[in-house]
Amino acid sequence: MQKRLHQAEEMAFAGKGIDRELAYQLSEIAGSEIYGLMDSARRVTEQFAGKHVDLCSIINARSGACSEDCRFCAQSAWYNTNVEHYDLLHVEPILERAKEMEQAGAHRFSLVTSGKGMGDDDLDQVLYIYEQLRVKTKLHLCASLGILSKDQLQRLWNCGVTMYHHNLETSRNFFPSICTTHTYEDRIETIKAAQEVGMKVCSGGIFSMGETIRDRIDMAFELRDLNIPSIPINILNPIAGTPMEGQPVLEPMEILKSIAIYRLILPSAYLRMAGGREGALRNLQALCFMAGANAALVGSYLTTSGRTVAEDIQMLQDLGRNVSIS
Repeated sequence: MQKRLHQAEEMAFAGKGIDRELAYQLSEIAGSEIYGLMDSARRVTEQFAGKHVDLCSIINARSGACSEDCRFCAQSAWYNTNVEHYDLLHVEPILERAKEMEQAGAHRFSLVTSGKGMGDDDLDQVLYIYEQLRVKTKLHLCASLGILSKDQLQRLWNCGVTMYHHNLETSRNFFPSICTTHTYEDRIETIKAAQEVGMKVCSGGIFSMGETIRDRIDMAFELRDLNIPSIPINILNPIAGTPMEGQPVLEPMEILKSIAIYRLILPSAYLRMAGGREGALRNLQALCFMAGANAALVGSYLTTSGRTVAEDIQMLQDLGRNVSIS
């Protein structure tokens, strides 16, 4: 296995990353050999990004009543999860939250809304909010508003939104097992439309939904083919009332192995640790950043609470990592 790890490092250092067959072979690593894999991933991360970590934050700007049947989601109208429902927030609480996150150390800020997409009336309100954020903060502005048309994405870009978040969620093969109300291709079309208007795209998925490690690897290659620079890695938080409420969560070392393989496939991307990391990784959470992760979503998530920004920054500083604007 040492020979394969050396080969993987050489391919990653060259910039493109390892091929699919080698990724599949590395997925068979188990036990203490996972630490060797993590160390290879750490070296590749430091080669391309040094020890800097990028921090972003979000606000749940419209909650619940989503028409889509994503089996993991607390906000789907298909399931009884007791999630809070509310329409699009006014500008004042959003601006307050953004300033709080900026003061705490976040570099990016995104509005996230429930629903398949967004009508033009709501989009007009969102554009006004982004205009206020652009004038009154120094944050990089991101958006996560579902499946949008190219014209809608162009309006966001013109308003100063530089990155659009739209997860693939899982592999193309496994996607029909988690959602039937829209297709994988619908998501890819939105990603490509955002890229065409000039935005960078943040896209990743959720580990531990019942997929195989090959499914996770296949998603990484899809993301590489799409030239995605920022890849959020969520770990399933099984929500009562959803079809996945009893889904077993992956063991921490399996999660760390997957992150390390992602780094070797995607040597220069931001691998952004997001929701679910606290519960799934428990006391091993810091090891994500020794296994290839170099970005994080900080503060509260959509329907669950995370650690404080100060706690995450302290953890990163304890690891010898720096937090700075990329």
